[in-house]
Amino acid sequence: MSSRRLGVVRPLLQMGLIPQITIGIIAGVLLAVVWPETAQSVSLLGQLFISALKAVAPILVFALVTAAIANHQQGQPTHIRGVLLLYVIGTLVAAVVAVIASFVFPTELTLELPEVSGNPPGGVVEILRNLLLSAVTNPVSALMEGNFIAILAWAVGLGLMLRQGRDATRQVVNDLSDAISGIVRAVIRFAPLGIFGLVANTLADAGIGALLEYGRLLAVIVGCMLFVALVTNPLIVFLHTRQNPYPLVFACLRGSAITAFFTRSSAANIPVNLNLCDRLGLDPDTYAISIPLGATINMAGAAITISVITLAAANTLGIPVDFPTALLLCVVSSIAACGVSGVAGGSLLLIPLATSLFGISTEVAMQVVAIGFVISVVQDSTETALNSSTDVLFTAAACRSAEARESA
Repeated sequence: MSSRRLGVVRPLLQMGLIPQITIGIIAGVLLAVVWPETAQSVSLLGQLFISALKAVAPILVFALVTAAIANHQQGQPTHIRGVLLLYVIGTLVAAVVAVIASFVFPTELTLELPEVSGNPPGGVVEILRNLLLSAVTNPVSALMEGNFIAILAWAVGLGLMLRQGRDATRQVVNDLSDAISGIVRAVIRFAPLGIFGLVANTLADAGIGALLEYGRLLAVIVGCMLFVALVTNPLIVFLHTRQNPYPLVFACLRGSAITAFFTRSSAANIPVNLNLCDRLGLDPDTYAISIPLGATINMAGAAITISVITLAAANTLGIPVDFPTALLLCVVSSIAACGVSGVAGGSLLLIPLATSLFGISTEVAMQVVAIGFVISVVQDSTETALNSSTDVLFTAAACRSAEARESA
């Protein structure tokens, strides 16, 4: 009997990670449909997986960035500027797509919902101020709280200072980075079980009934994100690399978007993205910085959410929106999206900032935010999947474009 069971389990263990995750998703859906009570009880598997990723991500980023900067020599390739440019372009294009879709498929909301808790930021200046202040947080607090802006700042500073250090010291940093990377690989091996628990619990707890009332709004948001992932992002990559972008696009969606969709955390997906960049053969000096930075500032999905829901609120209240104001909304939502990681509630609590462009009161805006929380089961998951997979996509595009120029 034991040998027969082993014969069944061995092929599963020999499968790649993505097929194992797919099996976990299917098993989670079946369990939620057939035994919803049992499905909720396996949520511990998902909670353990997310907690493990969130626990290891800050120290992993700190060690990798420090090692990359400390061992970087003059003349070695780094492509951070190219990645940052793609981040900015991608976020702006996503906001424009969301505005166009909102004009083509206008939606309205049913208001008078209970207000949600949380204090939205007062303006774009306040968001940028908070980002700057978070960069100078105590490093121990930054590691404990997962403040990746501060972690990056301290890691870059320490890495620059260690450039002048002894070889033995830099080797210790490298060994630490390798050891933590090994822990991350071990955690990622449990992704199929973790996603199984997340899928089963989410479907058993929320179901789809709560989403039907706001199906049109959700369809516009998800449709925009799919359009960006499958059309505009590949177009940006093609213009940057002059190569067929879709093999890389689908590799990023398979290797990053699936786990990000179910973890619903860009920070938790950082180890997954770093592992994917390594498998793609990208420059470690680049992705060690660009991936955690992208998890903080590359927020195309957030820009889409903010733009679509803001324009839906304007349509509901009968507020006319002209083209210049729509363009301003694109810029505001793009800048505001960069501060999502530092605001509790993510992109939803940045909606009042955007609605203020149309003179919508905070009370009404927070009712709109409440609607956002109703659809967040799908909206937030899709948003995180787009954001996180785009981090790897644009990093790979910048690296490959630079390598092609250097070899030409």
